[in-house]
Amino acid sequence: MQNFSLNSRLQEDCTVLLERDEISFLLHQNAEVFWFILVPHTQEIEFHELDQAKQQQLLGLINRLSAFIQNSFNIDKLNIAMIGNVVSQMHIHVVGRSLNDAYWPDVVWGRSFEKTYTAQQVEEIQQQLIAFLK
Repeated sequence: MQNFSLNSRLQEDCTVLLERDEISFLLHQNAEVFWFILVPHTQEIEFHELDQAKQQQLLGLINRLSAFIQNSFNIDKLNIAMIGNVVSQMHIHVVGRSLNDAYWPDVVWGRSFEKTYTAQQVEEIQQQLIAFLK
């Protein structure tokens, strides 16, 4: 999509790991949990407004990203959400949770955090994700 731009809040909170097939893969800077966000390059803000092909593409990527998180990190649970109350741009949270993470069993959004990723950690996660998605 030619006129796509990432919401400023997502730009502030995340690093773009990959852009593929008009979908941005983001890593949230909060390193207390394994928090990824998929952003389809669309003007639609509700999932049901997407055509079926885009919905199926997103569901497939949610499944692949979920498998990546389960295979790459020590987690106990996956949280998948499309909320959009603060950021209306369509985006899907895929968050790996563990029983001993800083927020368990509560939600992660809207919370302060102390631990962020180093540039080296981001690069390692990015390379792992790219290799996994091949």
